[in-house]
Amino acid sequence: MATSVFKGPKTAFVTGASSGIGKAAALALSRAGYRVIGTSRKAALGEVSDGIRMIACDVTSDASVAAAVALAHAELGRIDLLVNNAGYAVSGAAEESSIEQVRALFDTNFLGVVRVTNEILPIMRQQRDGRILNIGSVVGLIPGPFGAYYTASKHAIEGYSESLDHEVRSFGIRVAVIEPWATKTSIEANSPEGDRPVAAYRPTFTRYQAAFNAAMATGDTAADVAATILAAAEARKPRHRYPSGKAARQTAFARRFLPRALFDRILRKQFNIA
Repeated sequence: MATSVFKGPKTAFVTGASSGIGKAAALALSRAGYRVIGTSRKAALGEVSDGIRMIACDVTSDASVAAAVALAHAELGRIDLLVNNAGYAVSGAAEESSIEQVRALFDTNFLGVVRVTNEILPIMRQQRDGRILNIGSVVGLIPGPFGAYYTASKHAIEGYSESLDHEVRSFGIRVAVIEPWATKTSIEANSPEGDRPVAAYRPTFTRYQAAFNAAMATGDTAADVAATILAAAEARKPRHRYPSGKAARQTAFARRFLPRALFDRILRKQFNIA
């Protein structure tokens, strides 16, 4: 595998860095010595947030992504690490979301990752070096009732990332997925519900939501996930998947080794939808 001999300070480009996991990751990388540029949709020209240089980037826009990556590359000189974090969730039963709502979610959560990655890959190929960390989720491995489309987008991230990793290794580039479980961020509070409600699902969804909120209350922090991101960024021999936190590791293990029927019973009991 070809690798570069660059020995200067490492650089990182982090999408969705205005809050939550993205902001925590940008701060952790900066403290570790990376020169970091973060993005948000509404960053002002010249904005600096907690010492992180912020630039505007809408990951649903080809032009916005191209401009943001070009600006970051011009300022940093190279891009060693890409953290694809921008994304959001939609809650509710699958039937409750219109095709337009589903399309918008995938445009951010999956196609947004593809857009940014495709802009940065030529830079990394020229460097003969680079690492791409896509923020997935444990629900990229398991069912996610009442979050089917967010779950589907994270399953897509898993397949895309693992496939891409095989394609780019010869250029010195590696791709991995970070898999948090319940994490105390604003993503759930800011998540819209399905845009065409169906009353029949309300009783089960209400029970599910109470159980999910209880899990979130004892979940990991964004800083915990950022520590996993830093470990994956620095690993000499990166793994493809990085479950973040004890609950994520236990869930990934259970999904792999428990019989499907038993796993399903446990999941339905945990979220009070049995």
